[in-house]
Amino acid sequence: MTEWIALYPQLKSTHIALAVTSVGLFALRGACVLAGARWPLHRAARIASVCIDTLLFCAGVALWSMLSLHLGRDHWLFVKLVLIVAYIVLGSLALKRAPTRLSKAAAYAAALACIASAALVAVRHDAMAPLRGLAG
Repeated sequence: MTEWIALYPQLKSTHIALAVTSVGLFALRGACVLAGARWPLHRAARIASVCIDTLLFCAGVALWSMLSLHLGRDHWLFVKLVLIVAYIVLGSLALKRAPTRLSKAAAYAAALACIASAALVAVRHDAMAPLRGLAG
């Protein structure tokens, strides 16, 4: 595995680029859903999102393995994963499952807050980073 560590910088850059692309696409699709557009729910948009997210997941798992991270030891990673699951659930509500425009908007804002918090946790390797940011 030590020879694989040489690929770490490229893999980390790829993971970050895929994360930015994934969140950017969600933000665009969510804003357009709230504006009444239909294209964000078309098959091509959904497939593009799934492909990007699958590559993002694979890069994340590779980094996890490469760095020998452990949820019991690396608490920030556990918090990041919980925030990502919340983002996925809220994102699903925002794009299609919430019954009203207002509930879609609330889910959209909450999803973006979750993923911003997950990014902050990941960058700082600190499970409490989002709370520290609110405290000033």
